[in-house]
Amino acid sequence: MPVQIGAQAHNFSDPTGLLSDCHRRIEMFLGTLEGVASLINRPLTEETRVALESALRYFREAAPKHTADEEMSLFPRLRKMHIPDVAAAIERLAPLEHDHLLAGSLHAEVEELGQRYISAGSLESTSVEAFRKAIAGLVSIYQPHISIEDGLVFPLAARLLSSAEKAAIAGEMAARRKARLVTSTSEMA
Repeated sequence: MPVQIGAQAHNFSDPTGLLSDCHRRIEMFLGTLEGVASLINRPLTEETRVALESALRYFREAAPKHTADEEMSLFPRLRKMHIPDVAAAIERLAPLEHDHLLAGSLHAEVEELGQRYISAGSLESTSVEAFRKAIAGLVSIYQPHISIEDGLVFPLAARLLSSAEKAAIAGEMAARRKARLVTSTSEMA
């Protein structure tokens, strides 16, 4: 992934910050897929192959962990809160989970078509249109989904979850990634 000068990267001490960082990667790789979709009616170039493989790998390997972070770690803790401020956010959780299901089926289609493109070097016109339609569907799901999570759910969780709950979420996120739990910038070196 390209380095962004001045970009703030979060560590496990801020699990909602990490989730938001994942959204930036999702947006970046969606942009990659949109770029590939604009070129997919042409023969596959090495540059396009590398970009497509990177995006497919991200959505195949990392994105499911992000979904699990939300559905298995964050959302259940929010649902247990009995605070008026949380009620509006909790009402948004089921539609967000539904978005995850819809996106999952579109990702499977993009994966299958993308792998065929990589293998054959080209796609027939019906598959080109299916690829483009699936990517457009993903964009239409992710844009409002990310906006709701970054604008409502994550800030609320960051404000209302206890330190112990945040630490538990961070531990679960690290375990999904088989990563060492890093909680301070001095530990990241």
